[in-house]
Amino acid sequence: MLQYVRSALFIVQMYVAMPIIGLGFAPWAMFSRKGAYAACKTYSRYVFWTAGWMVGMRCEVRGTPPSGEALIAAKHQSFLDIMMIFTALPAAKFIMKKEILMTPVIGQYAKRLGCVAVDRGKRGAAIDKMVSDVNAGRAAPGQLIIYSQGTRVAPGAKMPYKVGTAILYEQLGQPCVPVATNVGVLWPKRGMLRKPGVAVVEFLPVIEPGLDRATFMASLETTVEKTSNDLMREAGFTGNENG
Repeated sequence: MLQYVRSALFIVQMYVAMPIIGLGFAPWAMFSRKGAYAACKTYSRYVFWTAGWMVGMRCEVRGTPPSGEALIAAKHQSFLDIMMIFTALPAAKFIMKKEILMTPVIGQYAKRLGCVAVDRGKRGAAIDKMVSDVNAGRAAPGQLIIYSQGTRVAPGAKMPYKVGTAILYEQLGQPCVPVATNVGVLWPKRGMLRKPGVAVVEFLPVIEPGLDRATFMASLETTVEKTSNDLMREAGFTGNENG
């Protein structure tokens, strides 16, 4: 019961802090993308700090995040992995569902960062527009993050890897860095409870450009799923939870 109370207090203060920090950085962020990055990273680090002492959750990044242009193909389990991956990279922007643009604070900052919004309901047309928007935004180099399963996936759940990642890999001709995580064990997709432990995102060995689509997708899925499963077991996941 005490952990539920701590979790509730943590969640409330986390969302109260979001507009405060967002508005505080707004004058800088309006005129400089650096200001937008500074705001988002400040907020993320604040969340990591409060998670540590309020609910006993420590956030840890493993592996080597890329510093140059790269496609980041990541496992997605909760809001926490978004913040951890973003903070670890120097110039990150996301492929995300277009509804997020309507979210107060988050939507405005996503636009300033150059994130690419996708209409997930239109499939082929959405992929074409995604590629077009990504190419249009390449004047601002950085790391493009895509969640290859297209949504948050609870620990133990199965979800196919979508072809959009392979299309971007082919079109961009950039190295792809897979990212595994266990954050959903401690910060679940649904529910209020935040558990103590070590939440990890791990940057895995680079997949160099030039693989055919089938080989790339098989390599990506095998690497990310195996490492994520190992990390989840490390965090205490037994396969009997629903996330």
